[in-house]
Amino acid sequence: MELSEVNISLFRLVNDLGKEYTYLNPVFSFIAEYMVLILALGVVIIWFTRDKNNRIMILCATITFICAFTIGKISGQFHSNYQPFAELSGVNKLIDKEKDNSFPSDHTILFFSYCISFWLFKRGWSILWIMLAFLVGISRIWVGVHYPFDVIAGILISFATATFIYFTVPKLSVTKKILMIYEKCEEALFQPFKKSKGSKTKTKNY
Repeated sequence: MELSEVNISLFRLVNDLGKEYTYLNPVFSFIAEYMVLILALGVVIIWFTRDKNNRIMILCATITFICAFTIGKISGQFHSNYQPFAELSGVNKLIDKEKDNSFPSDHTILFFSYCISFWLFKRGWSILWIMLAFLVGISRIWVGVHYPFDVIAGILISFATATFIYFTVPKLSVTKKILMIYEKCEEALFQPFKKSKGSKTKTKNY
């Protein structure tokens, strides 16, 4: 069996589940389109814990995404395929998507870039982020906009990139300098609010 046949067979295996378990379609549609908002919220919350290690983790995860996304786009120049709904008949297409190159999956690269980075830095609880990333990858197949190989390629690119970034970027002196500059700017930005709050407290004491 050729790889393309395996790809299609695996796609049918997942996508056809939506025809059998229709009550799950709204759930997977939400995950496929809007789970990115949960990820963005998580990144913001972790960043503003103002813990230095957390900020290095978020910085590395962001660099991972930028690099992995770029590698993904380059990979797409060497191999390309349209979305399943554009190439196959009887696809259970659940979300709107323009016809274009779906290799590799950008959503998968985004989620795995951050979630693998979280796991490399934190292990333990961060396995939940990995599970979320896998759920997003599966959802993109479920709703008919990606083949399994699109998702697998996104995972491999993200994993390789995240691992490389994890073992290199935190050790660079420029990483600490960037954080130091940012924190000084952040402190300068919020200083007026702190003074205002402090003056109000003193006024109440009188």
